[in-house]
Amino acid sequence: MRKFTLFFCLYLTGLILSSGSAWTQIISPVTQPEVSAADSLLLVEIMPGVRKLEFRKVNDSTQLQILAGNVKLKQGTSLFYCDSCVINNNTKTFEAWGNVHINDADTANIYSNHLRYFINKKLAYLDGAVRLTDGKGTLTTPDLEYDMTTDIGIYKHGGKVVNKKTVLTSEEGYYYAGLRDVYFKKNVVLKDPGYNITTDSLLYNTQSQTTRFIAKTIIVDSSGRTIETKEGFYNIATGKAEFGGRPIIKDGKLTITANKIINDDSSGISQARGNVIIIDTVQKTTILAGEVYRDNKNDRLLATRKPLMIIKQENDSIFVTADTLFSARLTDLYSKTDSIAIDTVKGIKVVNVKDKKENKDSTNRYFEAYRNVRIFTDSLQAVSDSMFYSFKDSTFRLFQNPVIWSKETQITGDTVYLYTKNKKADKIKVYENSFMVNRLDPEVFNQIKSTRMDGYFTNGTFDSLRAAGLAETIYYIQDEDSAYTGINESQCDILDIYFGNETLQKVVFRSNVTGTIWPMKQKDPKEMRLTNFQWLDDRRPKTRYELFE
Repeated sequence: MRKFTLFFCLYLTGLILSSGSAWTQIISPVTQPEVSAADSLLLVEIMPGVRKLEFRKVNDSTQLQILAGNVKLKQGTSLFYCDSCVINNNTKTFEAWGNVHINDADTANIYSNHLRYFINKKLAYLDGAVRLTDGKGTLTTPDLEYDMTTDIGIYKHGGKVVNKKTVLTSEEGYYYAGLRDVYFKKNVVLKDPGYNITTDSLLYNTQSQTTRFIAKTIIVDSSGRTIETKEGFYNIATGKAEFGGRPIIKDGKLTITANKIINDDSSGISQARGNVIIIDTVQKTTILAGEVYRDNKNDRLLATRKPLMIIKQENDSIFVTADTLFSARLTDLYSKTDSIAIDTVKGIKVVNVKDKKENKDSTNRYFEAYRNVRIFTDSLQAVSDSMFYSFKDSTFRLFQNPVIWSKETQITGDTVYLYTKNKKADKIKVYENSFMVNRLDPEVFNQIKSTRMDGYFTNGTFDSLRAAGLAETIYYIQDEDSAYTGINESQCDILDIYFGNETLQKVVFRSNVTGTIWPMKQKDPKEMRLTNFQWLDDRRPKTRYELFE
């Protein structure tokens, strides 16, 4: 007994010739030998309504059924529509022409001019203005192979998917209708009002409007920002994205590189994780960190996990590290003020914060550092608990136990302002409990303490310093051969100190001087210490590489 007596056997119960030119056929399945449930799913049924049906015997093993006019076929839950069709029981195929339409169990609807269908394999080959839609997106392509079992469509001669305002094109593609996923290959281009994406391979879900990156991908948004990534996703509907494989984002003056970047367009917040590098070509700064949060709308960022900022200059770049670094626009710091803002603590003046030009000013920026602040340049080093730096006046403001070293000179105080010019130390102001120590030998220190100090630099090293208010000093008198001849221990209201060859050369007392000059043999240098003396060399950064640890 053959497995199928008649593969598309129909029983013609009536044939009525109408008074017009059209034929009406009433058809129903012929009683078949008993078949299994699995085999029954392979049967193709001709649905009522076809206008013309003709049987044509080609040979003993081949019989054709030719259908025309309002053709409708059914296999399982799939429906086939066309203008005309030929069914071959020997090859177990049928071929359809004109207004071809496949409704695949409501998973997808496919339209074309021509169809060749393999019944047992449930494989459809369509060509001529092929269009596939899943209710969310629409694929158009010259030809398409569609597997009715797996709901997978394949095109290899170019295709385009349109989903609302998003258009994707590629040379090849795999359309997973059940999942509403499309796998694009070769010269993939996605165009959206907010983004343009180019890549070699891409996954796109028409329902969620999520694009997944699986190869090197270039994204350009409407603002001109470019993103280069190798993996991750972007949801066009929500604006949420994640980029992996060491992505690179170029956003105007900023270039951001990290192991992973998470972005939310709706909130404007992005997060960069793992070996983050942020280069600002306008400010000429580089930030290295384990993690960085950026507010793109307000142009501010927060760096954590061993952050390091490098302020680039030709010969002596400035390295700054702390537990946390924060940077933002200076005008935003005083956004509640309409015209002129003056911070009496930080000594910053901001004019017309509502002026849009101010926001584009390269000096309209500041950054803050919190906890364990360390600063290193070849000529100067510093530490403190917290710090504020303004690009408008190029000043480092150090708070809570600040210490500054320049060569063999150390300065401490409650608060220290370090002014730079052309990114080199220019002058220093020390407020309350000011203390300067200049080391001559391991246990020999020149010392000055006062309420306030103002110092000046030449080529990054101390040139002179004024101590005012209850000034005290211990300094060593040396002859031309640098031999110690005595120790001056004095007090006055104001005194000026002048340096040469990195050591204290001259002290000038200005008023109300009292003191003593001690012969060297009468005093032990180890005992010559002003109150609150401390030499803090163990806190001093010795090299820039220490800041990376």
